[in-house]
Amino acid sequence: MAVSDSLLISITRLAALRRTSWKQLLRDVADLAQRFDAQTVVIGFPLGLAGDRGPAAEQVAEVARKFAKSLNIPVYLQDERLSTVAASERLRSQGLAKEELAARIDSESAAIILEDFLGEQQDRVLVKAD
Repeated sequence: MAVSDSLLISITRLAALRRTSWKQLLRDVADLAQRFDAQTVVIGFPLGLAGDRGPAAEQVAEVARKFAKSLNIPVYLQDERLSTVAASERLRSQGLAKEELAARIDSESAAIILEDFLGEQQDRVLVKAD
């Protein structure tokens, strides 16, 4: 998880959410959206290297549709290809040990996905509630 300030200048990394059930995930995301006065939810979209949608991407798209139906703010999918690789490189360049890297990789990946969303409009997809 990561959030941006209202001016879209800085990004704060947050702890990853534990996935227990859909209802709990929705409550957790809605609580965070309210706490940070979020105007948008951005979800990493795990496309294949060639840009294809595999089973993981389809599952994420379905979760995004559910969020779009349940939340009162826009939900976007953001291409997340190579975000974990970039996050790993960033964290290694900071001299983190393997244990620290493993503990911070998800939040660093979320920050990169959010940075990409804020900077590159061509890789984002607005999710329709249908």
